[in-house]
Amino acid sequence: QVQLVESGGGLVQAGGSLRLSCAASGFTFRSYAMGWFRQAPGKEREFVAVISRFGITDYADSVKGRFTISQDNAKNTVYLQMISLKPEDTAVYYCAAASRLSRYEDEYDYWGQGTQVTVSS
Repeated sequence: QVQLVESGGGLVQAGGSLRLSCAASGFTFRSYAMGWFRQAPGKEREFVAVISRFGITDYADSVKGRFTISQDNAKNTVYLQMISLKPEDTAVYYCAAASRLSRYEDEYDYWGQGTQVTVSS
């Protein structure tokens, strides 16, 4: 069955870095766009970044220049490298798969369970 398993979350001080990973299985990874979303306490889930099957990327303005999305097709894994983290980046981070590059969560077919990122001030 389809699985998306996120890892790499944790507690970090403001200004620090983390790299999230999302291991995919059960579908043809290289045929999908892979996205990262996040949900902070009391807020709606929001788009963070996406990479198309051709390697085209898109980022939310709030993370542009600080976060980098990449993928390794040989490992069926997508990554989110996060630097210069801020307390407002605190959220549960989810990876998801869509048939095309999109910022809209309704267009995503598969979702992981999420990984917590907490940035202390």
